[in-house]
Amino acid sequence: MTDDIIAKYGDARLPRYTSYPTAPKFSNGITAPDYAGWIHGIGSGTTSLYLHIPFCRSMCWYCGCHTTITEKDQPILDYLDVLQREIEMVSTHADGALDVREIHFGGGTPTIIRPEEFSGLMRLLRRRYSVHRHANISVEIDPRTLDPEMAAALGEGGVTRASLGVQSFDPVVQKAINRIQSEETTAGTVGALRRNGIESINFDLIYGLPHQTVASCRETVRAAVAMRPDRFAVFGYAHIPSFKKHQRLIDEKALPDAQARHDQAEAIAADLVCAGYRRIGLDHFALPDEELAIAADNGRLRRNFQGYTTDNCDALLGFGASAIGRLANGYVQNEVPPGLYARKVSSGELPTAKGYSLTREDRLRADVIERLMCDFGADIPAISAAHGFPADFLLATNPGLRDMASDGLISFADGTIRLDGAYRFLVRTVAATFDSYLADSQRTFSKAA
Repeated sequence: MTDDIIAKYGDARLPRYTSYPTAPKFSNGITAPDYAGWIHGIGSGTTSLYLHIPFCRSMCWYCGCHTTITEKDQPILDYLDVLQREIEMVSTHADGALDVREIHFGGGTPTIIRPEEFSGLMRLLRRRYSVHRHANISVEIDPRTLDPEMAAALGEGGVTRASLGVQSFDPVVQKAINRIQSEETTAGTVGALRRNGIESINFDLIYGLPHQTVASCRETVRAAVAMRPDRFAVFGYAHIPSFKKHQRLIDEKALPDAQARHDQAEAIAADLVCAGYRRIGLDHFALPDEELAIAADNGRLRRNFQGYTTDNCDALLGFGASAIGRLANGYVQNEVPPGLYARKVSSGELPTAKGYSLTREDRLRADVIERLMCDFGADIPAISAAHGFPADFLLATNPGLRDMASDGLISFADGTIRLDGAYRFLVRTVAATFDSYLADSQRTFSKAA
């Protein structure tokens, strides 16, 4: 990537496009009765469930999640009681038992709950919903806090995939982000999971952290691939201290610039590919026989709030404070503050805070953006026709796209866009040319490169 391209495009703040429109476009115009009607309309389609556990024992300074730090168990127990009531309440609005094919526990730290509490949640989900016997069940894990009893409960509960936060094994970087986690701790967690039948394991890595270098990134990859997870997610650190105040504890002078971030990302990618992993989308890597790699080969790769996925369910229901759902009608988000979320559920009300009702044009743009993010290309006329729009509807007035073609980032052939492989880390920049709402919220996002 040339210095000119970095200078022109690398500092733009852009969404990760895990949804379109993105969350800043959500409004309080979508209410609990709207959501209830949307749930009823799911009908016979397949459903994915997301459960948010917004608690951690300590704050990682790079974190961009909605989470609360607690050393006591009572706030967690109180929250779980409310979460179970929401799960039951939502099920009463469905027209029959929903066909659940995917379940994801996110956080925070989902494994902060006790083994018996996790088992109770799984029993409740299976009682209130029709959870498929081969459903994919995934859990995000902090290796520093997983004990053998919890690993056993995850296996007994049918968990099929574990996503482990690693970020960096460099002790200098770990100290700068307040997350001390040894290779030995991580390897111990991987072993415990595999002994309990959970073979599908993902590692999250981050580049662009304070004091991080190409050399330290490569050393982290060396240590990580020795544990042989079947998938990696590699994210660029998003420094937005105005949005996440704890990020102010990070020394901004120690953060790498756009060129250094790019060099780190490319070094990680090169070493993972050399270790036998396939490059998937913008920031994922998978072994060739892993389902994500197979989906990418077959054009079935999808993108949702968990990143790249094979989840092709018709609806996603979000449970817990701040959780976001996606239904045929649009998006809905629960109240973010756990206290307000709890008050609404306790009063018998769906805890809807805001949402967004999709238009025909939104669906078209969302489809184009998803294909760009997944395939680094999109047949604009074909996608437009599928949504009932003229072939040139999105291309007739798109000056940003013309500039990128001029700069060599993309090519056109009969309306099909292809991103040059050398510029894959700028795929969000290309996708953003189809985002009609970006100007309203650009400052809240992370840098493009």
